[in-house]
Amino acid sequence: MPDCPLCHQSVDAQAIVCPYCRTTLKAHGHPGIPLYRATGIEPLCKTCIYDADDSCTYPKRPDARECTLYSDRVAPIANRSVSYGNSFLSKAWLRQNLVWIVLIGLIVLSLWLALNKR
Repeated sequence: MPDCPLCHQSVDAQAIVCPYCRTTLKAHGHPGIPLYRATGIEPLCKTCIYDADDSCTYPKRPDARECTLYSDRVAPIANRSVSYGNSFLSKAWLRQNLVWIVLIGLIVLSLWLALNKR
């Protein structure tokens, strides 16, 4: 169980507000959006990867003490490679190109019928 950043009491991982000090723990009242807070005197932007590459659009930049998009620039980026099976890829390809397959099929069928009538 995580701790509240203000009162350091143990709170539920899905808690939106700390039950002890009423500090907001999740952004926008949604349990799936974490709210990152600066712990020291330095703002979050100093150590954020989005500030480093100048892609941050947060209005409180560069002095943000709370942020929902914070990503520590020294923390390793998780390399999540998603592996899909061949059947999934072939089904996805067929679904994307179904119109072209039907069109080519109709052209082949019409050519075959035209050549067989002679």
